[in-house]
Amino acid sequence: MNAEETLARYASQIEEALVEALPSDPDTPPDLLEAMRYSLMAGGKRLRPILVLLAAEACGADPRDAMPAACAVEMVHTYSLIHDDLPAMDDDDLRRGQPTSHVAFGEAMAILAGDALLTRAFEVLAADLPDPVVAAECCRVLASAGGSDGMVGGQVADLAATDTSPESVDDPLQVLGAIHRRKTGRLLAASLELGAVVAGAEKQVRESLLDYGQQVGLAFQVADDLLDVEGDINRTGKTSGRDAHLGKWTYPALAGNDTSRRLARNCIASACAAVESLGEAGEPLKVLAEFVIERDH
Repeated sequence: MNAEETLARYASQIEEALVEALPSDPDTPPDLLEAMRYSLMAGGKRLRPILVLLAAEACGADPRDAMPAACAVEMVHTYSLIHDDLPAMDDDDLRRGQPTSHVAFGEAMAILAGDALLTRAFEVLAADLPDPVVAAECCRVLASAGGSDGMVGGQVADLAATDTSPESVDDPLQVLGAIHRRKTGRLLAASLELGAVVAGAEKQVRESLLDYGQQVGLAFQVADDLLDVEGDINRTGKTSGRDAHLGKWTYPALAGNDTSRRLARNCIASACAAVESLGEAGEPLKVLAEFVIERDH
């Protein structure tokens, strides 16, 4: 099974589950619900929720049991995109081929839609995972990955680096790697860990999946940096050249395109090695890892 087949295998199930996971309480303001749905249902690769399901399956569980965790991680990811696109952050006008949330709904509603998706994610975990111990651990994993020492902390470090010259630090590539291990890698690795938690995986398997996720997360970011330089807006669905315009540190800017590609390839090799112990059950994860650096969107 190739990467496209692996992605398609779960895509429709995830889309249906995300629609059902949106708030149905009549007290939710309709304009807020519209803004939440606009960003959450805008498509995208659904890489993180698919990784949740694949990890659960690799650990011997029914992947459907992990669907609440899959929805939760995609909600947190979408909230982060909404906030990243704001004028105070990256000031992007295009995301997933459509106007960004603040362009479509205004800055205030975009912020609130992001806030609502973030909190809804934890409500879904608490309400829809039947085992309270598993639900609590999933909440902890997701909160840690998305919080001050994870994704949010990585975004702070990314913003700080924008105001700093790479020449002012001893090893800018090491600094950039540390930023992206938090900003991108932590949430992606948490996707694997969530699937393992739902499956009740042993510690060693959980650690192997975490290692895989961290390596794939770094490769994903390197590939994203390359797409910002080389990608076609009609395929990526977002404005090209934004990183250079904003003065962001990127792998192509610091190391060149060819070296960046080699780094991404090395990360994928390490990721595949990390799940070698899973045997045939780990094969879909290896296929998806290759997709991360071969994609054009």
